[in-house]
Amino acid sequence: MRRMVLSFAALAIFAALPIVAAQAQSKDDAAKSDEFKVEQQQTKGSVTVEGKVINYDAYAGTLVVHPQGWDDVPQDTPKDDKNPPVEASMFYVAYMKSGADASSRPITFLYNGGPGSSTVWLHMGAFGPRRVVTADDTHTAPAPYSLVNNDYSLLDASDLVFVDAPGTGFSRIAGPNKEKSFYGVDQDGHAFAEFITQFLAKYGRWNSPKYLFGESYGTTRSAVLSAILEGEYDVDFNGVMLLSQILNFDNSVDGPEGNPGMDLPYELALPTYAATAWYHHKLPNQPSNLDSFLKEVEHFSMNDYALALLQGSALPTDQRNAIAEKLHEYTGLTVDYILKADLRISGGEFEKMLQDQNGLTTGRLDTRFSGPSMDPLSKEAEYDPQSASISSAYVSAFNDYVRKDLKFGEDRTYKPEINTGNWDMTHHGNPGTPNVMIDLADAMKYNPNLKVLLNAGYFDLATPFFEGVYEMHHLPIPASLDKNIEFRFYQSGHMVYAHEPSLKQLHDNAAEFISSTENTKGK
Repeated sequence: MRRMVLSFAALAIFAALPIVAAQAQSKDDAAKSDEFKVEQQQTKGSVTVEGKVINYDAYAGTLVVHPQGWDDVPQDTPKDDKNPPVEASMFYVAYMKSGADASSRPITFLYNGGPGSSTVWLHMGAFGPRRVVTADDTHTAPAPYSLVNNDYSLLDASDLVFVDAPGTGFSRIAGPNKEKSFYGVDQDGHAFAEFITQFLAKYGRWNSPKYLFGESYGTTRSAVLSAILEGEYDVDFNGVMLLSQILNFDNSVDGPEGNPGMDLPYELALPTYAATAWYHHKLPNQPSNLDSFLKEVEHFSMNDYALALLQGSALPTDQRNAIAEKLHEYTGLTVDYILKADLRISGGEFEKMLQDQNGLTTGRLDTRFSGPSMDPLSKEAEYDPQSASISSAYVSAFNDYVRKDLKFGEDRTYKPEINTGNWDMTHHGNPGTPNVMIDLADAMKYNPNLKVLLNAGYFDLATPFFEGVYEMHHLPIPASLDKNIEFRFYQSGHMVYAHEPSLKQLHDNAAEFISSTENTKGK
């Protein structure tokens, strides 16, 4: 009897499968339809920033954008399943101070990088009204995670718009060749430009003081985006804030051995190696003051070290040995290893070797972090202990917060990071490694009032701080515009805000930058 009941139950389940499948398909189709339309959920909240209560209106929603040149397609072209439009639905969360005059209230657009990263990191770690608490330089314990009032939200200085790049977060892409249309240096820049101009129109913010805030690849995006907005859309911005900058990818210390003859990445990374060795007490002679020590290393990098690498195999043996000894003093790595590496240590090699005797791998995004080495015999680091230490907290906290507090995303999947495949590095028609320094320079020359704030952490090995300094000092701009660039440094890593004292400094520096550039004469 029991076997018969089970049989009838099984038949009932299988009989229902077509109905369930049809319902699921119908639900998927409805969800897809919802993802490609303009949406908005409004809520209210308050945040206390350094003792001051700020009431705000929050808007979680999407705007639909198209690839460059889409409006050249005849508008009477049939839109059906066989001829779908190429489009991106871009998700955002905007926080606006309640009752503020939109015409004079600054507004800042914020985004992370990747490419392929959502903006959950800046949102939940830096400037949103709620902040997830993580361990300072060790692995954060599993859930439940603590979500607290963000004492350092930038809402005291500006309204904030956190934007997820096409395909990330709740943003989606659709249509034929959708990846080719949105996954690239120029394609991404145009998508963000269209998003921003749509947002300014939707919320009546055309006359507001305007700012861009990008982190990591987001700084690359900011350079491209500022040039597009200034030159093609006639939208002047008051300022561009860069966090953990990379504008010329030839300067990256990730895999520079694949580009022999290009020694600059090793020189620009050396101060970060030194700061990291200082932090982990791996230096043979531990300096007491980090800032003065780094100035010494920077000078060596651009002089003796640069001249030695410039000679290549022609460098005399005695000079090679002397440089290796100095690198030992500055990095803590052994002289034998440095000589075996031909005086050139990549980022991945340094991360693996600095604490190798302790069985530890050093962090990449934040070299203050360490974790057990995956393979003690590997040549390079095989993962990033910093990313492993905090990612779960950020992603879990946001998924809970966006649905419960912002009332958005029910039955949808939030993608904190995606694989963008073969990201198109072609820029202005030039294939190969992108260099967007000229874009930022063009924006600054087109708008001589544009100010730039570079923020960098000493313990960032993804985009070393000295790399950003070098790029800024080599922008093709007249000397009169050098004064438009400010520099701020922190004893933290790539995600400067992961270190709470540095988060406070970052907030104060960004708030002061906005206050000093918002053009009060126009009020």
